[in-house]
Amino acid sequence: MVRTAIIGLGKMGLSHMSIFSAHPDVEIVAVCDPTKFLVDSLGKFVPVRTYTDYNKLLKNEVLDAVVVATPPKFHSEIVGAALQRSLHVFCEKPFCLDPSEGARLARLARAKGICHQVGYHFRYVGAFKEARKLLNAGVIGRIHNIRAEAYGPVVLRTAGATWRSHKVEGGGCLYDYASHAIDLMGFLVGPPVEVRGTILNTIFSRDVEDEVYSMFLYENGISGQLIANWSDESQRKMSLKVSVWGEKGSLQADRQEIRIYAREASAVTDHKLNKGWNVKYTTDLTEEVWFYLRGEEYSAQTSCFISAITGNSPQTICSNFESAVDTALVTRKLVDDAQGVSAKAPTRRIKKHHLGLVPGARFSIRGSE
Repeated sequence: MVRTAIIGLGKMGLSHMSIFSAHPDVEIVAVCDPTKFLVDSLGKFVPVRTYTDYNKLLKNEVLDAVVVATPPKFHSEIVGAALQRSLHVFCEKPFCLDPSEGARLARLARAKGICHQVGYHFRYVGAFKEARKLLNAGVIGRIHNIRAEAYGPVVLRTAGATWRSHKVEGGGCLYDYASHAIDLMGFLVGPPVEVRGTILNTIFSRDVEDEVYSMFLYENGISGQLIANWSDESQRKMSLKVSVWGEKGSLQADRQEIRIYAREASAVTDHKLNKGWNVKYTTDLTEEVWFYLRGEEYSAQTSCFISAITGNSPQTICSNFESAVDTALVTRKLVDDAQGVSAKAPTRRIKKHHLGLVPGARFSIRGSE
């Protein structure tokens, strides 16, 4: 059994507690949150030890892994403390607000041979996984544009403050919503070399942005657009959509389905596609999970993390510290660009076949195997 502790018992912490508890290879032995009333109440009904100080938890408990689901500004110090004790770490997104600190933790985790994962769960949605597979195979040929859009009804009026409404806490649409879209764009085509024209706009919030707009520039003339708005009451919950255009067709993917337009008949035999429009549904692209809460992708990422621990195979993790650092670097560049600072992204160079420039070529983005 993987002896696990949950640090941070907000919405995501409690969700992870439910999902990890249901996993047949996991035992939740302790939880931690600074809200004493919460942990005291939880301790009365759930057979776990409770703490208000994560340092005491790490000192007193015999653990294999921790789940860090605190506000983002605390991620770095808690993850660092867990890594020093050689514990496997699952951390909610965004990983670290300071990309250099995230890179340091990624190096430490690799050096110790520790399994590490960040909660960019959209990588585990069947339609997005299929999109990456098809782009990898060059089905739509040379890519010339990608667009990601994220919408949802988080802030619909001026209201009381939580950590999500404070910039120093890691709040705002950029870190909470747009980071998912940035990460997914990286998952599909790699990181941009430059960002331009970034707008971080407030609607109802005082200290953070409610809208994010930006243009991404990739190597070989490829362009991209990022759109995020968490003050959109037309949406019942968060929605994320990615569209990609190539010389041989296009594809559009969201939580429910992927739609592929194949311009050439060559895609038909190799990938079971018809010439013209094709639709594949997430329900047909997703393996059954043992437990369902919030979406099967949450259980899928948990299963991946636990399997990596029990099988001693951290490279199987889809969203690890390194890929999360790539997302953090792009996020920082968006902030700099919006403030008028040069946004030339210091990311690694992307090989041509990463972007579908070599028909049928396979690729892997670092940290995304």
